[in-house]
Amino acid sequence: MPTISKVVENAICVGCGACSVRTDGAIPVRLNRDGYFSADLSGVDQPTLARASQVCPFAHEAADEDAISKAVIEPSPFTDSRIGRYRTIHAGRTASSDYLQGSSSGGLTSWMAGRLLEAGEVDGVIHVGRGDDGLFCYQLSHSLQALRAQRKSAYYSTTLAQVLQQIRGDERRYALVGVPCFIKAARLLCLEDPVLDRQLVFFLGLVCGHLKSAAFAELLAWQTGVAPDELEAVDFRVKAPDRDAGQYDFGALRKGSTEWLTRPTQSLRGGNWGHGMFQLNACNYCDDIFAETADVAFGDAWLPQYRQDWRGTNIVVTRHAILQRLLEEGFAKGEIELEELSADDASNSQGGNFRHRREGLAVRLADDISHGKWVPNKRVLPSVTAVTTQRLALIRNRRLISEASHALYRKARERSSLSYFLDNIEPYVRRYERCSRPAFYKRLYSRLKRYFSAAGKRVYG
Repeated sequence: MPTISKVVENAICVGCGACSVRTDGAIPVRLNRDGYFSADLSGVDQPTLARASQVCPFAHEAADEDAISKAVIEPSPFTDSRIGRYRTIHAGRTASSDYLQGSSSGGLTSWMAGRLLEAGEVDGVIHVGRGDDGLFCYQLSHSLQALRAQRKSAYYSTTLAQVLQQIRGDERRYALVGVPCFIKAARLLCLEDPVLDRQLVFFLGLVCGHLKSAAFAELLAWQTGVAPDELEAVDFRVKAPDRDAGQYDFGALRKGSTEWLTRPTQSLRGGNWGHGMFQLNACNYCDDIFAETADVAFGDAWLPQYRQDWRGTNIVVTRHAILQRLLEEGFAKGEIELEELSADDASNSQGGNFRHRREGLAVRLADDISHGKWVPNKRVLPSVTAVTTQRLALIRNRRLISEASHALYRKARERSSLSYFLDNIEPYVRRYERCSRPAFYKRLYSRLKRYFSAAGKRVYG
């Protein structure tokens, strides 16, 4: 049986929509009761499932990141097991303070997409923005104005199904912006579909901690005073001057109002990314941090020398000559600021992500196999012996929080009771924090060591 069936059966579907595009809509991708997209395989015949499995990022029939990179990424001078093949690694940001204020981090993702439009390298950009399909959805921008109006991070479930079906065959060239699994799915589609292969000419990847369901936005907004049924819009990253770059606020807008309500994200239950609330189960099976199949990857420069600047700083990993040239030209013209980094720097900027997606993945695979569950083929070997007993408990407790958050929020919504969720999720959080406390102090010690060793390095002003 084609293994996409196992992917969906085990709730490992990420909702990317590649299966729907590959089968001309024979497999619908719908928003489920937990607020994230997933494929519906009801009544789909075996030949159709077989075609879909070839482009599913978690199916056994699909190539893995290493094989895809070898097939589609330009020859690169460097390869690193943590970040894949690459040409250059930089930290940077746009030079415009106003532009930075309206960007999630250093503003380089939207800057690069805009430069591709300006240079005539693409006719449009496929990216996530505010839309009618929930708070966010994939959409098209054919102008700088449209693109820049929709920048900023969106921690929200989306799908590529509709937008790729919309552009397929329109004879235009596009840059696609997406998280690692979506970029991988789109690459797999292009390997099977010559029409899309001609149209999707650049892939801009986003470093991803994990994907969230719609409930994440709703819960944070509810705690700011905006109930789910009243929610008009959210801003996941309201930058706060004179704070650490990671200490941003969350903003919510009520329908019919123009007043944004904001609170520090870390003060909200669910705002701690390490808890993994509303994480999609598919993210438990991902080992790609730096979007290894993308032509360029953008992330946050969570390094001591950059965290102090509230405006935000990007990590940029290039894998394509044209994109590298655009960065160099932007730097020469003073449009952007860049500083070379090493592969170790890039890896250190995503320390927690690597612990979750490499060490944590090894444990989760081993746990699932021991319980007789089906698991995707991964580049990480199953193991529970590579981590300490304490770390093992932390990984397992985070998984319990993720699972419980979906079920508890459904019931909270049914009861129209925020307190129901907060009260019932608290025991899970406490168990997790008992495991994480010693690990936190160990990481703090390591972070302080790196900070003082980097004290002599140049810091952006």
